[in-house]
Formats: sequence, structure tokens, C-alpha cells
Amino acid sequence: MRYLISLLLVCISISTFAQSKDGDASKNQNLGEIKVIQILKSSKQWDGSPLPPYPSKNPEITILSYEIPPGIRLPMHKHPVINAGVVLQGKLTVITKDGKQLNLNAGDSIVELVDKWHYGVNQDTVPVKLIMFYAGEVGTPLAIKEND
Repeated sequence: MRYLISLLLVCISISTFAQSKDGDASKNQNLGEIKVIQILKSSKQWDGSPLPPYPSKNPEITILSYEIPPGIRLPMHKHPVINAGVVLQGKLTVITKDGKQLNLNAGDSIVELVDKWHYGVNQDTVPVKLIMFYAGEVGTPLAIKEND
């Protein structure tokens, strides 16, 4: 999670860069106005359980863009790494093996489950588009299918 927070800090650094040396952004008019909006900050997964410790060796960040067509159900899977994302379009339902359910709409963010079986389904009439950020470790898969 600290690496996801680092990504947010980069955004804040950009905002700081836009300010002049005395801290007055209005004097630096050619850069325009930069907005930083915190989309998500959490130490918990979407089911309320705490995030696991982040591995200390060989960190690796992966950012993936997904497009899930209407009516498609992803296979049952689990993530061995911490990941979070934002739904850009559509409606996605995430369901755990034990029946817990999370409904996400465009603009919603999620801290995914780690090492817990679940799947997603697009029950809408438009494709679901989402961006996911994975804070993993070199050589560790981002997802494992149940029957692999």
C-alpha cells in the first residue's frame, strides 16, 4: 500500500512543482491550475479486513487497464498482492466465494481482496472499464485462478 501512496505523493509533488519558490502558485500562471484529488486511502480491503504487510524485497508496481464486456463473468481467482483501482465506466459486481458482494459504479474505487477467492461480473449493458494498480513483488503473479 505504501507504493500506492507513493503514486499519490508524485501527484502532490507535481502540485508543489507548480508553485513558485515562495509558495505562491498564482505567480506561476503559465502552468495553469493543478488539482490533486484523493480518490482512495485505506489500510483495509473492501470486506473490512486489514491489508497484509507489503513485501520488503524486489517491489514491483503494475498498472493495468481492463475492459469487461457486458454479461461477462471473470473466473474465480485471488490476488497474492495488494491492489486497488477505479471504475471508469459501467457497473461491476465483485462476489467472494462465501457470498459477500460489492457493487461498483463508474467513479467508485476499490481496495481489492488479497488471498481471498472472488470473481467479478459485468451485469450491465455497457463494458466495464477500470484501472487497477498492483503493488507486488518481482516474480509474483498478480492473480491466480482457482483451478490453476
